[in-house]
Amino acid sequence: MDFILSPAAWLGALSIFALRVTDMSMDTLRVLFVMRGRKGIAWALGFCQSIIYIIAIKSVLSQLNNPLNLIGYGAGFATGNVIGMLIEERLAIGHIHLWIISSRLGVALAQVLRNEGFGVTEISARGKDGMVSVLSVSVLRKDVPHVETLVHEKDAEAFVTSEDVRPVRRGFWRA
Repeated sequence: MDFILSPAAWLGALSIFALRVTDMSMDTLRVLFVMRGRKGIAWALGFCQSIIYIIAIKSVLSQLNNPLNLIGYGAGFATGNVIGMLIEERLAIGHIHLWIISSRLGVALAQVLRNEGFGVTEISARGKDGMVSVLSVSVLRKDVPHVETLVHEKDAEAFVTSEDVRPVRRGFWRA
């Protein structure tokens, strides 16, 4: 039990934690880049991530008598996932497709979005309570908060959903 109280045991566990945070942050980003078709970045992240993983797992397996290493490993894994997600949110790479449904102000809302440089396709549809406007808008992920603000300033009751997309070809994409 004295072993667990030693500075070396704590330093080892902290090192494993740091390795796993780094490893899992890179892994989370790698998966997201794979999904977005960014092969080069995904390869580089996968290469570095696998080396870091091997170093971390070797450290755990070489000292299984130290429960702090297991705690560091698990905590690093969990923390790395969250940090990877936070980094990816900040990078905001890729495109999002927004569906905006407005029961009263669809045409005006489309014009506001077009004035801001966004491509909008208007579709007339029938909702539960009658006719509605459905606006189809594809934007860069970094522009989503701006579009949401524009929508809710013009029509606070508009219903907005989003989905990840990978642009294939042609069409209008705001640069």
